[in-house]
Amino acid sequence: MSPTRSADRVTPRTRARRRAATRLGAVTVALGLVGSLLTACSGGSTDAAQPSGKPGGVVIGAVSNGAANQIDVTVPQVDSIRNALPAAVRDSGELSIGIGALPSGYPPLAFIGSDQHTLTGAEPDLGRLVAAVLGLTPVITNATWENLFVGIDSGRTDVGFSNITVTEERKEKYDFATYRKDEIAFEVLKASSWNFDGNYESLAGKKVAVGSGTNQERLLLEWRDKLTAEGKTLDVVYFPDANSINLALASGKIDAYLAPNPSISYHVRQTAGTPKATRVAGTYSGAGSTLQGLIAATTKKGDELVGPLADAINHLITTGVYAKWLAAWNLSAEAVPTSQVNPPGLPRNDS
Repeated sequence: MSPTRSADRVTPRTRARRRAATRLGAVTVALGLVGSLLTACSGGSTDAAQPSGKPGGVVIGAVSNGAANQIDVTVPQVDSIRNALPAAVRDSGELSIGIGALPSGYPPLAFIGSDQHTLTGAEPDLGRLVAAVLGLTPVITNATWENLFVGIDSGRTDVGFSNITVTEERKEKYDFATYRKDEIAFEVLKASSWNFDGNYESLAGKKVAVGSGTNQERLLLEWRDKLTAEGKTLDVVYFPDANSINLALASGKIDAYLAPNPSISYHVRQTAGTPKATRVAGTYSGAGSTLQGLIAATTKKGDELVGPLADAINHLITTGVYAKWLAAWNLSAEAVPTSQVNPPGLPRNDS
């Protein structure tokens, strides 16, 4: 089934995109029916994002089932930023936002809400906030990670808000407006006194779980090798799934779990108030020690949309809405001071 979208108005631009989305949906069905139920209810709901009778109103954390602290904010249109938009986007009245969260979603960043319809999460919420600054109706499409980029490449999607890391390879095809740090985090029991201060030596003697084949595993193994050379130990352990890791942490079989900060922050919120509550014991750049990894809004290169997007994000930063958005989703550790256009990205060998 095709990715689904919702909007308050239908324009020629929307109709063309919907015809293209239908063709893409046919290909998706031909490839298989995995995740079809989620696809059927994956469209973002503008009703939940923009309450009736409240121009510029956005509900952050709507229908999140406790993943976020829901708050209402008002984000007035900024004419100077809107006027800088490409004419085709401005005149359409819509901002087509792509999310790559199929088939199962990835809370707290993007997932189907408790109403079984609305695409909620930190990423679609930021897209809705940016659209409000631009005076546009957010039209959100949920697709697979691969089809997210197909949508951007084809022009069906104006911008991707989907935890996309800036890399030098991607910069050849896309423009980026940054909005979060790309961080990994250590999760420990709340009762633990251990903290990671950015120095690998603090890991000596610890037993740490990590996902196989991940960027954080690469960093952890590098730290283990350094400690081994110093005559110290770091026990890196693996488990088949997240539930097994959580049980190991709760039982004391491991000292910490290293994973992307959003997933750690989500689990910390889930365990709050329980006998085995956890906390974040430290974060580190997902790009390693030489570069701060950055997550960015992603557009087709040269389409002249990235500048207004960065301006809109910077407006949200200066007005304090950005900080409220991050805090609502427990992601304040990933705040950036400003949105940058096409900053240095992960080098090709790390992309």
